[in-house]
Amino acid sequence: MYSYTEENYLKAIYKLSEKAEEAINTNSIADVLQTKAASVTDMIKKLSDKKLLKYEKYKGVLLTEKGKKIAIETVRKHRLWETFLHDKLKFGWDEVHDIAEQLEHIQSNLLIDKLDEFLDFPSHDPHGDPIPTKQGEIKKSNFILLSELKEKQKANMSGVVDHSSVFLKHLDKIGLTLGRVCEVTEVNEFDGSVTLKVDAKKQLYISKEVAKNILVKVK
Repeated sequence: MYSYTEENYLKAIYKLSEKAEEAINTNSIADVLQTKAASVTDMIKKLSDKKLLKYEKYKGVLLTEKGKKIAIETVRKHRLWETFLHDKLKFGWDEVHDIAEQLEHIQSNLLIDKLDEFLDFPSHDPHGDPIPTKQGEIKKSNFILLSELKEKQKANMSGVVDHSSVFLKHLDKIGLTLGRVCEVTEVNEFDGSVTLKVDAKKQLYISKEVAKNILVKVK
């Protein structure tokens, strides 16, 4: 049994490690968890004592196999709850994260397995992130950033990089949600902004910043 805080730290370190090959430094963890570096140092020592992390001074931390297993289990629970809230209770995709943050700490593996079965074993959550299987396997998605598409290329909108409520509300407002078919009609050489044709009809202009936070699967 691990505390909410311990699970949150392991999950944060796991997500940071997905984007980097090297050990994760204290400041990166503090930024993600919005806490002080001193607090991170204290927790790192605690998690290291429990054999959940490997820590080298001035180099950073790596998850042990045990720590990685707990992190992936927490991610699985979080994404299953997000899917349940969105698909079954009709919460907006901008609303599910904070609630799932609370529900992910439920300890009953039987409940989570039943939830997975009830949802018909979904592969991705409402934001397009892959959901780990019961065995801890994660299916890699062959998504690319919308900003990487060339003119005349078509792709399905399949996920987002930025999970913030304000960003997701913006996408809802402009009608750019998961499953939409996007065709790049123009890329502005000056600022990298993109003009899209959505579902073969609606013209949409988006900034480079928005395009860098949308994941697509090329058709």
